[in-house]
Amino acid sequence: MDKAQADEWLREYVEAWKSYDRARIGELFAEDVRYRYHPYDEPVAGREAVVRSWLGEEDHAGASTPDEPGTFDAAYQAVAVDGDMVVATGASSYLAGPGGEVEKVYDNCFVMRFDAAGRCREFTEWYVQRPRRP
Repeated sequence: MDKAQADEWLREYVEAWKSYDRARIGELFAEDVRYRYHPYDEPVAGREAVVRSWLGEEDHAGASTPDEPGTFDAAYQAVAVDGDMVVATGASSYLAGPGGEVEKVYDNCFVMRFDAAGRCREFTEWYVQRPRRP
């Protein structure tokens, strides 16, 4: 994995999130992925379980419900790549409604490990809500 590959994976991650397309989400992850919404969560284990979690079909600790289309966006980039390990940062924005005003912004840090095929096999997210400025 190099920085360009990691950044492309992150772009695909955002597009898969926006699409809520089962196949597109699944393509991001290894069959035996371990996915944590928070570092202290028990991992969601396995590709199909991650897909079901993203789609709101299964309840997992830390998972949110699917967001309404057009009410969110995000951009992330790799800040460190070491072999199969990638650390990325970025921000997720949530709008009042489709095309509406930004209500919340979260700053994110992802720690990920990839397999030889470029699929994520370990994913852990840290995030914090950015304070609103008057």
